[in-house]
Amino acid sequence: MTQEGFKRKLTAILSADAVGYSRLMAEDEAATVKTIAAYREIMTSLIKQHRGRVVDSPGDNVLAEFSSVVDAVQCAVAVQNEIQTRNAELAKYRRMEFRIGINLGDVIDEDDRIYGDGVNIAARLESLADPGGICVSKTAFDQIETKLPLGYEYLGEQSVKNIPKPVGAYRVLMKPDAAGKVIGEKRFLGRYSRRTAMAAIIILVIVAGGLIGWNIYLQQSKKVEPASVDKIAYPLPDKPSIAVLPFDNMSDDPKQEYFSDGITENIIMALSKTPKLFVIARNSSFTYKDKPVKVQQVAEELGVRCILEGSVQKTDNRVRITAQLIDALDGKHLWAERYDRNLSDIFAIQDELTIKIISALQVKLTEGESSLGVGTDNIDAYLKYLQARKQGQKLSKENNALRIKLAEEAIALDPEYADAYLEIGSAHLTDIWYSSSDLSKQLLEQAELNVKKAISLRADHAEARALLGHIYLFKRQFDEAIAEGERAVAMAPNSAPVHAWLAFSLECVGRPEEALSLFEKAMRFSPISDSWYLAMLGYCYFDMGQYEEAISAFKRFLDLSPGEPLTIASLAASYSMLGREEEARAAVAEVLRIDPKFSVEAQRKKSLYKNPEDVKNLYGAQLKAGLPE
Repeated sequence: MTQEGFKRKLTAILSADAVGYSRLMAEDEAATVKTIAAYREIMTSLIKQHRGRVVDSPGDNVLAEFSSVVDAVQCAVAVQNEIQTRNAELAKYRRMEFRIGINLGDVIDEDDRIYGDGVNIAARLESLADPGGICVSKTAFDQIETKLPLGYEYLGEQSVKNIPKPVGAYRVLMKPDAAGKVIGEKRFLGRYSRRTAMAAIIILVIVAGGLIGWNIYLQQSKKVEPASVDKIAYPLPDKPSIAVLPFDNMSDDPKQEYFSDGITENIIMALSKTPKLFVIARNSSFTYKDKPVKVQQVAEELGVRCILEGSVQKTDNRVRITAQLIDALDGKHLWAERYDRNLSDIFAIQDELTIKIISALQVKLTEGESSLGVGTDNIDAYLKYLQARKQGQKLSKENNALRIKLAEEAIALDPEYADAYLEIGSAHLTDIWYSSSDLSKQLLEQAELNVKKAISLRADHAEARALLGHIYLFKRQFDEAIAEGERAVAMAPNSAPVHAWLAFSLECVGRPEEALSLFEKAMRFSPISDSWYLAMLGYCYFDMGQYEEAISAFKRFLDLSPGEPLTIASLAASYSMLGREEEARAAVAEVLRIDPKFSVEAQRKKSLYKNPEDVKNLYGAQLKAGLPE
């Protein structure tokens, strides 16, 4: 195979990543951007001083290379010491720490960029480092063991994602009293003693296996380091709390990812219906998908005690699911299990898995709380539905059409599959975004028909109730919208989107204080929130006359979803209400730059506000700001 055009080289790679960056951005984007810019400048300067070069710096990550491992590690130590000094000047909750991973490996060098396993391993090692710490590979350690006044702790052979062989890893100990020490490393003298030791280890493993049986993770995974209570971003709930990380797709076919994602989502939805638990929403859990994160990092950033992680392997008519539940505060495994069964048993596996999680969290279910099924016993219909749901996460007209087609195929296989009807109803509502106003009424009717069909098949379907409430809101049937929303919240007391849809209805009927409380609750269930939650916070604050808070919320939304003209128009209105006319005019100019045909009257016609006074306040302020009527 030709590699013409590619240049390979051996280089030392440094990968640094900010800890808790999403939480910091959610709390104060301006301050976080200022801090990351300052710290990136510090790192760039120190990298140059140590004869390295910055290769890339996307978001909160910095990737650099050095010709010498010694230079790379000395630079990393200097970076961590300087950032520790700078952090001391900040409030504790505003401090930004970094994890750094260093590897010596072969890379492809193309157009001043580097690629390959050497880079990937550095990124994986970064996730093994403590906040403010450094982790190096065995290949890097061999170059620096006796050359620097540092100590090292051997972490063992680490299985890292997308790397076929385990990677030896060492934690760098930077305190002066650790210099020259290598903790935890086992060394064997001579070939004979090495073989003897390996034989002894094998025998011990076999004996242990016979005594305690197979245990999925306690044999395979490294010791889980406890999360720090001081670093947890939110107060822990007063009941068992859990985040379910996306299960890894271990199948040979990457296209099977819809299956592993679907199982994760079903577990989250089942747990969210249990009022005795606190469950992080899917959208926040899935931000960690395909990222090398530690259990304690997730617990600290999402503000929960327990983490569930696992994997799914689907081959032909067999499925293997592994899962472990970890108490992140003490690092203990609460429960672990492996299921290796026929694919047709997938429904029973998911029910059993969910119930065992709840039991491990020491929660007792009542009879009404124990209905956890996926809504069909037809495996082919279930697979079609999971594929449809996956398409629904890719917002485009084409994906939406495929979403409807797959859901219809699921219904053909099982005409009483409530979730498939709900998927079609949701798709029709999404289609309204891409269609003319002439088609909107017809699409709304189709959405209502399918969602009501789902409810007729499963009266306790919280998501269907919430979506029906949203449909009623579009139809300006405000009492019905709120009634359905309240039913949905009662059925799924841990669901972020269910709370958010009810909050939206309450805001539209002129009850912003109640709406604000529900949006804040939704954002606690989903700390890494959907951006539209932030926009709606802005409207709640505006209607409450708290214009400074409205401006902050609108800005946070626009940081995540820049260029949205309606929100910029509302930002202009907020500035105008505070008499900040120069900023209001700048916002108006930005609206008209993005949408030259923008008019206040067009937005008023689309408004879902029930009360004329609320309409007058918002759109009157937009006119006052200078937007064209």
